[in-house]
Amino acid sequence: MSRSVTIIRTGPQALVQDLGRPGNAHLGVPPSGAVDAHSLKLANRLVGNDETAAGLEVLLGGLTARANASCTVAVTGPAVEVRIDGRLVDSHQPVHLAANATLEIGTPQNGLRTYVAFSGGVDVAKELDSRSTDLLSGIGPDPLRDNDVIELGAPNPATGADVVPPVQVLQTLVIPIRLGPRDDWFEDAETQLRQGSWTVSDRGNRVGARLHGTKLNRRDGEIPSEGMITGAVQVPPDGQPVVFLNDHPTTGGYPVIGVVDCDHLRFLGQARPGTTVRFRPID
Repeated sequence: MSRSVTIIRTGPQALVQDLGRPGNAHLGVPPSGAVDAHSLKLANRLVGNDETAAGLEVLLGGLTARANASCTVAVTGPAVEVRIDGRLVDSHQPVHLAANATLEIGTPQNGLRTYVAFSGGVDVAKELDSRSTDLLSGIGPDPLRDNDVIELGAPNPATGADVVPPVQVLQTLVIPIRLGPRDDWFEDAETQLRQGSWTVSDRGNRVGARLHGTKLNRRDGEIPSEGMITGAVQVPPDGQPVVFLNDHPTTGGYPVIGVVDCDHLRFLGQARPGTTVRFRPID
């Protein structure tokens, strides 16, 4: 029997993700990849995979899957209840999944996205050297559906890590931001960002985290469409910032007041609606 897993239920959303396909903006292709790449890397380490292997990104839990062959599985991200054949097991450590055993992932107590790695990695066809699902461009595998069967690669004989800590999801995020390139569209952009306060909107997704709160006062009008990078903070005419995440468009016509360092985007990617966000301008 081939090494594969049957997805019985996906929950709200389940996607195949690896570390993405950066370097294709000239083709109009976003980088995509796991929003919380740190957690995916940890899951892969736990099961003995290379950190670049593809796994599953599961929004708000609810995934149920059946192993069609023996494998090792690890679930990372925020703390979450994990069961195998109804028996409670620990997340954030490698667990054996026997053939025909059923894996169930609950809803995390906080945070948005859990990551599931299987020994051997999810083996779907690569597009532009990545197995990631890109919701904006449609590149990569389709979002998973109930009853889908996903193939697994050959397991790595190397031993993985033993245990890793869950992601700590904070109720207030203080996000470093570098000003520019269009901060001159804002009156004293640094002070506006430092003194403002926002909450994460329920309208966000993998394209961008939408924030609601202090209005950023900006010049009227628009700019010619220009290139955008992951972490860019665009400000539309209503003054409410949008922080671009992994599936963002590669061009945009709203001024970018600043850019969030990619190392901090994973915290925004785990922030539920209502989480408080403040910016800390840095040099």
